[in-house]
Amino acid sequence: MIRRRRGGRRHNSDTAELNITAFMNLMVILVPFLLITAVFSRLAILELNLPGSSTESVEPQEQVFQLEVIVRKDKIEIGDRNQGLLGVYQNLPDGEYDYDAVSGKLAELKDRYPEKTDASILLEADIEYDTLVQVMDRVRIEEQIEDAAIVRSDLFPDISIGDAPVQPEGA
Repeated sequence: MIRRRRGGRRHNSDTAELNITAFMNLMVILVPFLLITAVFSRLAILELNLPGSSTESVEPQEQVFQLEVIVRKDKIEIGDRNQGLLGVYQNLPDGEYDYDAVSGKLAELKDRYPEKTDASILLEADIEYDTLVQVMDRVRIEEQIEDAAIVRSDLFPDISIGDAPVQPEGA
């Protein structure tokens, strides 16, 4: 039998309770998971310098080796700002840059100038960002395989970037 209450005051005996157990279980799992995975994400920052302006007045001094790596659409040129080109590496038949040959030349230059740590990378317009990163990696670090392990050594870690000089017509 159903009884009705009579009177001015209504009393609701079936108050709804908020059940947050499932939400709390989710938070107990989710928060530690996010904290643990955040430790493994790492941001690598590489400091770059802008090359010096050629219009600056410079005191006359002996000419020192100034490495320049010029990335063009069809080749990579390695040279000395004072002496000129030291090597030109045309793209491979598949259109990719010849990074291995560039790495070999840079290792040879490091052997010749062991105290040298800086290099300028000069890019033509519309060179892809991935190409810049690949060239920067080759200029900074040399990787060799010794006894089934990869051994890394610094080449020219102080990198400056800039615009490549305009290539003369017919060159």
